[in-house]
Amino acid sequence: MTVTWGGDALEGALLDGRYRVGTRIATGGTSTVYRGLDERLDRPVAVKVMDLRYAGDQQFLTRFQLEARAVARLKDPGLVAVYDQGFGTPQDSGQPFLVMELVEGGTLRELLDERGPMPPHAVTAVLRPVLGALGIAHRAGLVHRDVKPENILIASDGHVKVVDFGLVRALAAAGITSTNVILGTAAYLSPEQVRDGNAGPASDVYAVGVLGYELLTGHTPFTGDSQLAVAYQRLDHDVPPPSSVIDGVPAEFDELVARATALDPADRYADGIEMAETVDAIAHRLNLPAFRVPAPRNSAQHTSVLPRQPPSPAAPPAGHTLQMPRVPQDWTVDTDTQYELVTGEFAGIELGQFMLERAHARRMTVIWLAAVLALTGLVAALGWTLGNNVGALL
Repeated sequence: MTVTWGGDALEGALLDGRYRVGTRIATGGTSTVYRGLDERLDRPVAVKVMDLRYAGDQQFLTRFQLEARAVARLKDPGLVAVYDQGFGTPQDSGQPFLVMELVEGGTLRELLDERGPMPPHAVTAVLRPVLGALGIAHRAGLVHRDVKPENILIASDGHVKVVDFGLVRALAAAGITSTNVILGTAAYLSPEQVRDGNAGPASDVYAVGVLGYELLTGHTPFTGDSQLAVAYQRLDHDVPPPSSVIDGVPAEFDELVARATALDPADRYADGIEMAETVDAIAHRLNLPAFRVPAPRNSAQHTSVLPRQPPSPAAPPAGHTLQMPRVPQDWTVDTDTQYELVTGEFAGIELGQFMLERAHARRMTVIWLAAVLALTGLVAALGWTLGNNVGALL
């Protein structure tokens, strides 16, 4: 998480004579999200203000308006509600903005950063509402195109919600950002999006398959020297089974990820609803316990409501960023929280045993890295010794 010191010109502004902009929650490459207040209805809201460069892009503004209207018609507990959209005023540079439901909590990315990989029962608790929301949109003819942990919110009451429907399509309409949009989501793009930019419901299914792999293992399946290299790997390579990374993952989850991430869209689940039905069947077959997904404790959302302190002499100067440390935790819930500890089995394996297997996998990774580093150092030292004494040896 990144916290920015310094003022913000939009904080305190009144958009469209109705929406009072409050403290900043988060800043991304294309927009900034603020807490806000609908002064007409006296209702807290979230205000997503797009970057100033989009204010004069008519193609973007038209697509932005159309997508906002389409998403506002969708109704599902797993979707962040869109209340309104606008384009600001000349006094605030006319930046386009969205007014949305304010979800108190944090992002799935922040939760993964805090707690690491999830056991299958927690993965199921995340995927069910995500797929349900995507399925509603798919049946309405809409595609998200950018499913990733940053676009999944975990509310303080445990609800999981998908946000930013339609923004990628609007951003892609602006020539100045289309390349950044593609590269910014390289880890979750489907092969057809990488190949020709086309996306359908099966593209969102592919992204959820990659998401499921990441939730189970703690990282995405492909790596590379650049985001472009990561994106192109999926054109010829299958996503490996999660069980190849962490012991104890049921075969049913390997099969779920494999079908969702098939290279050919025709071989995947048709849409979010079909994949959700499979997740439900797996949960029933394995008798997975119910789980309430906890909101991240150190989220940007929580930080935004803390009293703002002036920078101390040791703090970064205005306009600079301070990287907050991540706090690694396990999925065993502390007794002083409101979340209930889940016990039982899945696929005949004790949940505690799953945790031990995961910890063992982490230790083995550290041991192998240490061994490789030690061997590299030994080879380097041997080469240096031989180089300095080659004359004596000859």
